[in-house]
Amino acid sequence: MTIDIAVVPVAGLGSRLLPATKSQPKEMLPVGRRPVVQYVVDELTRVGMRRLLFITGPGKSSIENHFDLNQELIQTLRETGKEELLAELDFERAPIRYFFTRQRQLLGLGHAVLCAEPFVGNQPFVVALGDSIIGMNAQSDVVARMTHLFEEKKAAAVIAFEEVPDSEVHHYGIAQPKESGAIFELADVVEKPSADEAPSNFAIAARYVFAPSIFPALERTQPGKGGEIQLTDAVRLLIQQGAPVYGISLHPTETRYDIGNFDSYFRAFVEFALADEKHGPALRRYLQEVIRADHT
Repeated sequence: MTIDIAVVPVAGLGSRLLPATKSQPKEMLPVGRRPVVQYVVDELTRVGMRRLLFITGPGKSSIENHFDLNQELIQTLRETGKEELLAELDFERAPIRYFFTRQRQLLGLGHAVLCAEPFVGNQPFVVALGDSIIGMNAQSDVVARMTHLFEEKKAAAVIAFEEVPDSEVHHYGIAQPKESGAIFELADVVEKPSADEAPSNFAIAARYVFAPSIFPALERTQPGKGGEIQLTDAVRLLIQQGAPVYGISLHPTETRYDIGNFDSYFRAFVEFALADEKHGPALRRYLQEVIRADHT
């Protein structure tokens, strides 16, 4: 069965990025030349997703506007002799259909995924967090590898993982693999353990593939800290029921850029800007001058 549905949760408040996110979604913050969420959509389109459901919330209308066809802007660029800029709008004609639904209460990532059930129905689907870019300029095929593994193993879920320092495991859902390797079956997955309690340093990396059995698991998942329904807890239920759940590691070149706080956002912006073919070399020279000046 071809998996061509992706669910992109974008309802979070982005409170760790205030005041930048007071009036615009964190998913619309620019990283290099494009907003964060456009990289996510570019990645999904390239690996064969054709129907994309955004799980939105208050103040997220700019995401819908961004992916609309803007004929007025196109006409203005043509009339003012700026046709060379039309290439920057090629994403508007990507072979993908967009759908939007609201998470009316912000009750966690698990609840956001549950909001997709009427759209997804009884089909397998991808979940890609809208604030995480995988790979420089989203040049990652991890979702394609995940869907292949999902079908090969007849899995209930496949989850992407990345290695993180022991000091950071308390920020993530952490895998307990049954065996070592780049692909492994999960014995358990633990939400935000302490460094002493963590079964590994493999952290969930913002990409999932699910069978529709995740929905009944989410319905049975009790709210955790802050009254939120954790997606990790629903995955644990699947594992406890004996469902086959697999992990797959990101390649070393598939850095995850998590735009969740200013430290990670600044680092991502600088890396993407330096990699820009047109502006990167001049920016690199400028930064070198600034750094030298700071040391004199």
